Amino acid sequence: MPKQRILATAPISLTPIQILEQIAPVEISPKPDADSLLTQLTGTIAIVARGVEAKIDRSLIEAAPELRVIGRPGAGYDTVDIAAATARRIPVVIAPVSGFAVAEGAIALLLAIVKKIPFGDSLVRQGQWQRRYEYSTGDMTEHTLGIVGLGRIGSGLARLAQAFEMKILGYDPLVSAERGKALGVEMASLDELLARSDYVSLHMPLSEDTRGLINRERIARMKRGAILINTARGGVIESLDVLADALESGQLSAVGLDVFPTEPPDHTHRLFKDSRLLCAPHMLGVSDLAMERIYRSMAADMVSVLRGERPRFCVNPEVLA
Repeated sequence: MPKQRILATAPISLTPIQILEQIAPVEISPKPDADSLLTQLTGTIAIVARGVEAKIDRSLIEAAPELRVIGRPGAGYDTVDIAAATARRIPVVIAPVSGFAVAEGAIALLLAIVKKIPFGDSLVRQGQWQRRYEYSTGDMTEHTLGIVGLGRIGSGLARLAQAFEMKILGYDPLVSAERGKALGVEMASLDELLARSDYVSLHMPLSEDTRGLINRERIARMKRGAILINTARGGVIESLDVLADALESGQLSAVGLDVFPTEPPDHTHRLFKDSRLLCAPHMLGVSDLAMERIYRSMAADMVSVLRGERPRFCVNPEVLA
């Protein structure tokens, strides 16, 4: 019988390795692509599916006869074929414990854009100090922030935004007006939120319902000159083209992105030549504290499953019955 192991699709820290090695040795795949992963499934009882490059699809799940649990380090699970895992009665555990870091990242992107921090930095470095009189910065105070998706992250952003004396609008079909009121948020339809907001921040999961939700038509309904922030999933925006067009036309005055429809994105796309784009490589939620919490939660839940116990966070809990 082959030796049992736990396979991580990308490097992980010592914390989850120490927790998971209570059950079996942890091995890190040298590459996250399907061909590489398929050669490493013999004896694999658990997979840590780290990174959007690692697609845990039906063919991979069916090729792992000893697989008993899949762990995703974070709240998203669109890289895992949940239906295929459920058909095999394999629990998929997630770690929705780091929303604070993404919320901080979203407001950091917005603040950097509104206050023109990258531009100001460039003036100083280029010895153009006197040009400061040619520009002014924007404000958060007395402006309207629209938050699309009021789960853990969107709610956290709403709490942070309260400090700026902003008007906060929210759209989330699963959140009641009463819940919104408790967060200091006025609930609105998506079209109303887009039309009224100076700044829009996206915080919904990627699903068939949300894929391409922010498209050319919806951007056209936004307040002219609005700022759009996306730290959710790249696929909730139709394409990079619609963002580039919106910046070129002035419909959007700036865009902040931590996520992209395809990762890594094509950095030669014309969008990346526009100075009104501020972006990061899907790293704003990867803070020290966030990753510590994520790894501990995910690894503990994977161990629970492997020991026949119930995990805290499971996408398909019906397989636990």
